[in-house]
Amino acid sequence: MPQRPYVIDEMISAKAIAARVEALAKDITNAYRETDKLIVVGLLRGSFVFIADLVREIDLPVEVDFLEASSYGNAMESSREVRILKDLRGEIAGKDVLVVEDIVDTGFTLHHVVNLLKSRGPKRLEVCALLDKPSRREVKIKATWTGFEIPDEFVVGYGIDFAQRNRNLPHIGKVRFTDETAEA
Repeated sequence: MPQRPYVIDEMISAKAIAARVEALAKDITNAYRETDKLIVVGLLRGSFVFIADLVREIDLPVEVDFLEASSYGNAMESSREVRILKDLRGEIAGKDVLVVEDIVDTGFTLHHVVNLLKSRGPKRLEVCALLDKPSRREVKIKATWTGFEIPDEFVVGYGIDFAQRNRNLPHIGKVRFTDETAEA
């Protein structure tokens, strides 16, 4: 299926992201300062860049694990059907856990993942999301820490993709379809 032509307009600069990641890490370090080890669970694939930068800034002993859940595939809209494609390797029962998400949109994926992980009995479970689109929320869920609140725009970069493209951009960009722009 041919992809519609698009351009990417920078929305959040790499410099702004780096500063916000540093601030989030300080808050997380302070919140978990009593832990002997923090298990940081990245939700793949979109969070991999964010989690790499975040854990380097957290001043605590950390263990990193990953869970892959999907409700999008290659589509721009959530299917609202969450599938676990890769589960955690380690146990989280009785442990301090931080879930790291790239973007909270409708909330279906994060809600499903948080309930799944809570059922495994962690001592404490919190969520850190890079981006939040509260205007799109369909399920009541909120991250403990949020990098940036954004409007209802389709975004890419800093690990976030559109049909597996643009994850490598150092900034967050808004996707603008050029066929729509030509008509405006």
